[in-house]
Amino acid sequence: MKMRMPTLKNNIISKRLSPPQILALGFTFIILIGAVLLCLPVATHGSISLIDAWFTSTSATMVTGLTVVDTGATFTLFGQVVILCLIQVGGLSFMSFAVLIIMVLGRKVGLRQRMLIQQALSQDSLGGVVRLVRILLIYTLVTEGIAMFFLALYWIPKMGLGQGLYYSVFHVISAFNNAGFTLWSDSLMRFVGDPVVNLIIMVLFVTGGLGFTVIYDIWFTKEFKNLTLHTKLMIAGTIGINIVAVLLFFLLEYMNPGTLGHLSLFKKFLASIFQGLTPRSAGFNTVDISEVTDGTAIITSMLMFIGAGSGSTASGIKLTTFLAILLAVIAFIRGRDNTVAFGRTIRQGAIMRAISIVIISLTIFFIALIILSITENQPFVPLLFEVASAVGTCGLSMGVTPELSIAGKVIVIVLMFFGRMGPLTLAFSLATPKKDNIRFPNGDVFTG
Repeated sequence: MKMRMPTLKNNIISKRLSPPQILALGFTFIILIGAVLLCLPVATHGSISLIDAWFTSTSATMVTGLTVVDTGATFTLFGQVVILCLIQVGGLSFMSFAVLIIMVLGRKVGLRQRMLIQQALSQDSLGGVVRLVRILLIYTLVTEGIAMFFLALYWIPKMGLGQGLYYSVFHVISAFNNAGFTLWSDSLMRFVGDPVVNLIIMVLFVTGGLGFTVIYDIWFTKEFKNLTLHTKLMIAGTIGINIVAVLLFFLLEYMNPGTLGHLSLFKKFLASIFQGLTPRSAGFNTVDISEVTDGTAIITSMLMFIGAGSGSTASGIKLTTFLAILLAVIAFIRGRDNTVAFGRTIRQGAIMRAISIVIISLTIFFIALIILSITENQPFVPLLFEVASAVGTCGLSMGVTPELSIAGKVIVIVLMFFGRMGPLTLAFSLATPKKDNIRFPNGDVFTG
């Protein structure tokens, strides 16, 4: 009688990882591959430390844009292409590319893969996720292709064919994925008064930050009244928060000689629009962020913490999370039992999820801020700004990033990973939620 030895496949099946755990491990693997490639001699002019390669790989994969070295000056063409690939894979989620490969090979996308897509793109159900990925990839290629065409037309006469085309490709992919990486040491400050570059880059990171679910809904639904509640909230919230952000930046920085003070009125407006929109996770800047006032720095930190849309290339707690809590507070103040928006009641479960996301994010935020205040010899506001940028995977910095100690770099790496993965995804990857059918008696708690 033969003994049946357990196979590797059976062991894997018996110890199956949850979708959040697979996503976390998948991103970790990609980051490590990127760090190894960036350490190769062919990737840099000179050499780069392992911690800096790890930091850069994490920043690119998590589409953050915080940099400890000058991307254009430090990395060769090979190294820059590695960063570009990490940005594209990280921005669209490696699961989207995995599904693309499966479809190209003519294989069927199974339930397991659909669950991973659902988790990666922040969907509530499995229905239509494969179609969403297909639309996502087509939309990405078309949008980036059109933007590359127009930016190349503008830059090639100024830079030459090779450099103009390559710079167009790099910055379009970086902008659409809200990565914030540029090949200039001053980000986009040299284009502060250039309407063409400003407009193309802004359109890219705004559309990339709306969320693929919103784009999908708008694509197939022609009338606003027929859009989903999520899409309506994203459109209204994006317009509202962007207008407030632009006006506040313009008013607070109008006389600041380090930012807007020396610019003409037109350039002031253009720079204010750009800097009002970029904290939503884009990470580009056309003015010197290290020179902004403390008020602007704090407001920008709040915007970076909020971020953009769910299922987008951006991060942060997400705009709809912020709006759900805000609407719930308004409903409570008005004495209403239900949270209502656009004639629809927001489920209590969604409100609880939003509260959980904010509480977990704030806890991580302040723990990291306390640790950095101990390890780094930097003023408080720039440190707060740095933490908000890392958690929101935005990439803006007041000059702290290159000065971070090794411990500080590790903390920021963890924050970027946390910010891109999302608090609940990481929480569920570390714990197995259990459904409990036991109901306990009600009790009162005095609050306020």
